[in-house]
Amino acid sequence: MLGIQSKTAEGQTYCNPLSLPSEFNPDSPAGLDLAAPTVVLYKENYFLFASNAGGYWFSGDLLSWKFISPINLPFENDSPTAFVMGDWIYFCTSHSNTIFRSSDPVNGIWEVYCSNSVLLSMINDFTIFPDTDGRVYCYYGCSNNDGVMARELDAKNQFNPIGVPVVCSKVNPLKKASKTLKESSSKATNPGAMGSWMNKYNGKYYYQCAEQGSEQNIYGDMVYVSDNPMGPFTFAANNPFSYRPEGFVTGAGNGSTFADKFGNWWHIATMTVAGSNRTQTRLGLFPAGFDNEGNLFAKTDFSDYPIIVPNQKLSEIDALDSKWALISDNITAQASSILSSCPISSAFDEDMSTYWSAQSGKKGEWLLVDLGSVCTINAFQLNFAENKTQIKSSDSLYAYQYLVEYSNDIQNWKKLSDKTANTVYETSPYEALRTPVQAQYLKIINYHVPVGTFAISGFRIFGLGTDRKPKKLNEFRAVRDYRDPQIIKMSWKKQENTTGYNIRYGTDKDKLYHSYQVYKKTRLTIHCPDKNKTYWFQMDAFNDNGVTPGKPILLK
Repeated sequence: MLGIQSKTAEGQTYCNPLSLPSEFNPDSPAGLDLAAPTVVLYKENYFLFASNAGGYWFSGDLLSWKFISPINLPFENDSPTAFVMGDWIYFCTSHSNTIFRSSDPVNGIWEVYCSNSVLLSMINDFTIFPDTDGRVYCYYGCSNNDGVMARELDAKNQFNPIGVPVVCSKVNPLKKASKTLKESSSKATNPGAMGSWMNKYNGKYYYQCAEQGSEQNIYGDMVYVSDNPMGPFTFAANNPFSYRPEGFVTGAGNGSTFADKFGNWWHIATMTVAGSNRTQTRLGLFPAGFDNEGNLFAKTDFSDYPIIVPNQKLSEIDALDSKWALISDNITAQASSILSSCPISSAFDEDMSTYWSAQSGKKGEWLLVDLGSVCTINAFQLNFAENKTQIKSSDSLYAYQYLVEYSNDIQNWKKLSDKTANTVYETSPYEALRTPVQAQYLKIINYHVPVGTFAISGFRIFGLGTDRKPKKLNEFRAVRDYRDPQIIKMSWKKQENTTGYNIRYGTDKDKLYHSYQVYKKTRLTIHCPDKNKTYWFQMDAFNDNGVTPGKPILLK
């Protein structure tokens, strides 16, 4: 088990992208392209499955995960799904005709339940949903226009299909006609939905799938609601319910929703490293829930900051904010060596697609951070990058080993985290300190890298500075574009002592479920989900001392 999580009044913390131990693959390092995650709760443990994982993970608390790699499961296939029924957990993937099951997944013991599934021979990118009445359904064949295919399965006969498939009406009224993205002439903006998932809550059925935004080349998760598992489904008013257009990692789509042991809801989804030379994806875990009107929502604002995992049932989702600020966004730094194409600033620019690199991967390469003043440090996250990925045939240790120290005078150093004997491969390790420290300088020293040079795409430090929170921002402009009422252009005056702004918006003053987080900008164009609805907007100013909520304003 890995991870050091500091305790708060409500629980312990984690930080997106999730820190997941995995096996290192020299050809395609695990942990860099995880996608389409599914989490299910089985016998007091959470089990996490994802594409390209080479195995799966389990955890008893959603904080510390252990990696399991059974030899008989088809992890080379995409879009895995899992479900619990009776005393068993079941597992299957696209491009495989076999359904597996286990009563002891913690130890990686699985058996073949059906080796030539009639169901799996006909479908792709699907989910299987056991209803509370014992009946079982399958959803597949996602489409932005025609709906989703649904079929009842025989729970007593290897989940073979019953009857004929039904097209469940699932119309997204906000979808525009397909058009070419600027970034690639070969891609269209509505290439089809994917990632089916189903939840039942208070007698209603919530079908979820990932759909690509018409103006953003990233996916968000949509939800459609019905009183019947076979539809028809109604497009939810607060769509997309999970969406993150900006941040250290973006996306929050193509995932699944689940309840924890205490009845709190979570949404796990695929996140994308924007702007990278090749597509890289990670996994993100977001607090979620259902409001009094039955709307499913996911909290994605500040979702790449530390988030609390509660140890009890919560009534207020905002209680999961750790209240720790990012204090490494406006710093100076120095390093043992630098590649000209990979400057030091790239380790602190809140852009995971860029990175600093030392000239080698030798022991002793280091990166030093000056926070500018003595700050309270509660946690930090390291995001390692790959550079010059030649692998030594003699090197059998596929793990990052390093030492993190802190100081107030840059001469006398104390140990903050000692991973010099680490043997587990992780690309985004996160550590929250059991006892916060006061420091101005942090330094990470390399002891071993599994491949290439010592490179970091994000050395992110969380805590509190010594100044004050920013002033409340109440004045800003939000104007609809008369040519396209779905486009809203926002502007505001630059404010001193402010790192950035978190714009929250929604169709109800008390339900600002959508968010857009920006740094240093004073202008922003937002594509609101529905041009026919009125929206409330609120701008919250933040810096390294915390967040100051703004005043909600109605835009008609």
